Amino acid sequence: MQATEGALVLLSGGQDSATCLAWALDRFARVETLGFAYGQRHLVELSCRAALRDGMAALDAGWSARLGPDHTLALDALGQISDTALTREAEITLGAGGLPNTFVPGRNLLFLTFAAALSTRRTLRHLVGGMCETDYSGYPDCRDDTIKALQVAINLGLDARHVLHTPLMWLDKADTWRLAERLGGPALVGLIRDESHSCYLGDRTHRHDWGYGCGTCPACALRRDGWARYRPRDQDGAHA
Repeated sequence: MQATEGALVLLSGGQDSATCLAWALDRFARVETLGFAYGQRHLVELSCRAALRDGMAALDAGWSARLGPDHTLALDALGQISDTALTREAEITLGAGGLPNTFVPGRNLLFLTFAAALSTRRTLRHLVGGMCETDYSGYPDCRDDTIKALQVAINLGLDARHVLHTPLMWLDKADTWRLAERLGGPALVGLIRDESHSCYLGDRTHRHDWGYGCGTCPACALRRDGWARYRPRDQDGAHA
């Protein structure tokens, strides 16, 4: 653990960002969280954030002591200029260039830039995000090269030495479940399964063994398949 440094975690309310919050709580002396209301169709993810934060604080006294304030920023302009299935009532399809129309152009670039500005005021040097280049839909702003380039630009623009951490960058969804188990055992896995939300359609009515969701959208498919490969342990320690 970096005993004297603080981190700001981009916490959307999904599986990946929840795992990143646990990762940061395990490493940094002070951890704050940041969510964005960017005009997304479904605010279900944002509504899950409080339960995830409270649940992790209850799991570990050390985590509770290190968990600091939560912040939410409105970036409605992003939703206004985006014509995507996450910001409009539209069917999820593949575009001409092979990208799904769930890609929100500029989203992670803006998120990390605003996070860096906030972290400067909060004196938090480390930024943590759930971007991943393994189990993803080809989003260019999730690529490792993008994050590294953005770190350089942010530090030049702010005359700072921020560090952008992407602990899931080379993990698939099964590995992400395994990381959660290593960090907080079955209790953390259960918290993330039950309280996080990934479904693009905002469905919290259908309960599956991997959590809530429609079960058919690309986000649900990734989560379902990752859970199946993870093979969670039952209460006796044997694989289910």
